[in-house]
Parts: sequence; C-alpha cells; structure tokens
Amino acid sequence: MEDKCVTLNSKPGASLHVSFSHPKPRQSPLSNTLVVFLNGLMMPSAAWVESVNHLLNLRKDSGQPTPALLLYDRYGQGKSDSDPSDAWDSPYGHDARTVISDLHQLLTQVSHEELGRRLEDLRLVLVCNSIGCALARLYAAEHPGRVAAYLFLDSMMANTDFGSIFPDPDDPGFDEGRLPEDITTDDLRHARAKFQELFHPTVPNPERLDRRNLRELLPHADRPGLPNVTKDKPPLLTVVGHDWDEFAAQCEQGSLSVPRAVINTYLNPAWAVYNEGLTRLVPAETKVKIARGCGHFIQKDDPAFVAAELSGILNEL
Repeated sequence: MEDKCVTLNSKPGASLHVSFSHPKPRQSPLSNTLVVFLNGLMMPSAAWVESVNHLLNLRKDSGQPTPALLLYDRYGQGKSDSDPSDAWDSPYGHDARTVISDLHQLLTQVSHEELGRRLEDLRLVLVCNSIGCALARLYAAEHPGRVAAYLFLDSMMANTDFGSIFPDPDDPGFDEGRLPEDITTDDLRHARAKFQELFHPTVPNPERLDRRNLRELLPHADRPGLPNVTKDKPPLLTVVGHDWDEFAAQCEQGSLSVPRAVINTYLNPAWAVYNEGLTRLVPAETKVKIARGCGHFIQKDDPAFVAAELSGILNEL
C-alpha cells in the first residue's frame, strides 16, 4: 500500500490521508474493480492494514488476482485534516450526506489519477465496519449501480439512540418482578446511562461527524434495498455480526462496565434482529455470518477472517 495525501477539488486547503494499492497483476478480470474500506467512528484506516496484508498474501499464494484497494481517513479522522466546511464554534460538523459526497469526489479523483479510468467504468466493492455500513447504504442510494458487492462487518444500528434498547426502570410501567435473576435495576440504569453518554446520536465525536439525522436517513434495517448493479443483477451482500459472548465480555471488561447478562439479554438480541434485516437489502436469501471470537471491531480482532470473506466475494465477482 502506498500512503499519500489527496486534496479534493471540492475542498481545497485540506487533505485526506489515503493508502492505495494497484491491481495485481495490472491486467486481470479484477482490474476494473476497486475495493474501498469504510471506517467506523473509532477505528481509522490503519485498522484495516492487517486485513489488507492477509488478503494480498492470500491472493498471491493462491495465484489469484487482487483488485485496486483504497483505505482512507475521513476528514477529522486519523491522519486527515479537519473538514474545512465545519463551523469552528459548534461541536457538530458535517453529516453523513456530506461524507458520501466527499467519498464520491475522492473516488472520482483516485480513479482518474491512480487508475487512469472513469469512476463509472469501475466496479466498486465496499468493505465496511460500524457506521461505515450506514455510509455505504447512503452512498449506494445516491449513486445506484456503482457498487457490485458489500461486506458489512457489524454494522451500527443506525435507527436507534442505543440507550432505549435497555428497559427504563424509572418508567411508571416498569415491572421489576419480570427482570431476570442476574439483572438488577441498577444494572439497567448504568447500561442506559453509559450507552447514552457514549453512543447517543447527539453525542459529539472528534471527527465531528454529526449523527443526529442518521435515524431519519436510515430508519429501517431492511429498506430501501441496495440498488441493482444492472437492471436485473443485484449486488452481492455479506452481513457479518459479532460474537455475542466476546462482545459481552468486552462490554463488561472495558470502560462501559456493563454486565454481560444485560448485554446478552437486551443489546445482542436487538443487534441480531437488525443484522437479519440487513440481509433483506438484496433479493438473494442470505444469513448473517458470525465472526467467532470477535467484538464490534472485527477487522481488529480477526483480520484473517476479513481477508477470507473479502477474497470469497472477489472470487464470486
């Protein structure tokens, strides 16, 4: 991968940090394909490097071609500059619609400058984690027919405020007698407070990506469907979820300190339903794959798994 800075024609004066790898070999059935990795909020593009290294080695060892690969940090993330359009006097900056507009401009320039091709002549594969999956859905809706395949790695639940997933013990209708034996009202108050404090859409983040309208942009997990590549050809979609036990353990042992029982009783089932909804974004019948031993950041916990899943998608293409 070659690291470089790219200044978008639409936003002079600020640069994006990108890492790019040309197709190997230059001419192959995948030389018209560009794989783009879309980060979550908490993991910049550097978190994909191990997955990319595994993929390059896997394809080389099996004698299979590898398409062009693109990693990048969004404005305000990793090694990229801040978004020059953000107001200096507000904790909220650009929203998801701005992000996908910037992404399209980046892809347009990279396609021309690195591959000598028009973006519309390339097949895109989007590999996404967390909020990156929501951004991929929005990009696809804005630019139908451009994306040939998606790999969703533990998509964020874009239609929730996270705190309300857990019952409110202070609600007048709450029945404490219906709680499981290993969960207390204090556990629920703590879980609600921590998830609202860290993940509520109104909480600012260092990237200054404003999430307050995300539930309006993507109110449903299962619609709108992902656009066809051509009139009769739907895109490929692989939906991967985290390992319930590992995720619950990480929530209990980390800064959240939310008991495993609370996560497994309320959050994990809600997330599983959301992931099942994502599988219905394409007509083909698919099932959610579980990344065993992985929490939310699957590319960090098992980069070899990510490489193998992506390699399988490339083979299908």
